[in-house]
Amino acid sequence: MGMEETNKPIEILLVEDNPGDVRLTTEAFKDGKVHNNLNVVGDGVEALAFLRREGKYSNAVRPDLVLLDLNLPRKDGRQVLEEIKADPKLRRIPVVILTTSQAEEDILKAYNYNANCYINKPIGFDEFMKVVQSIENFWLTIVKLPTE
Repeated sequence: MGMEETNKPIEILLVEDNPGDVRLTTEAFKDGKVHNNLNVVGDGVEALAFLRREGKYSNAVRPDLVLLDLNLPRKDGRQVLEEIKADPKLRRIPVVILTTSQAEEDILKAYNYNANCYINKPIGFDEFMKVVQSIENFWLTIVKLPTE
């Protein structure tokens, strides 16, 4: 689904509970080259409800890409990833882990649950912006995303 093929914006679901990281990610995508819609949920329970179009998310658009933090309230990102990749209706959605965790156990578990990539969040503003812009450049312009 390259931008040359359609004028439809790329739908992104950001699963992040840190307001500062939400703001930085929103700004980075706003300044980006690719037209996108960024939806944000703050915990794993909401993420799964959004993806399954349940409750207040019954009209949610299926995301083309999920940016998933691991350390979330109510249901952590590891559980969310496992459920996404176990669900035949959701498992083709690329999931990018974007987290502060550098634990080898988390990296292995993410890939064992079929995460599409694992990225450590940098601490500094400029570095964070570069990471998000790199995600945009790769996932939204180079990669061909599934349509369903």
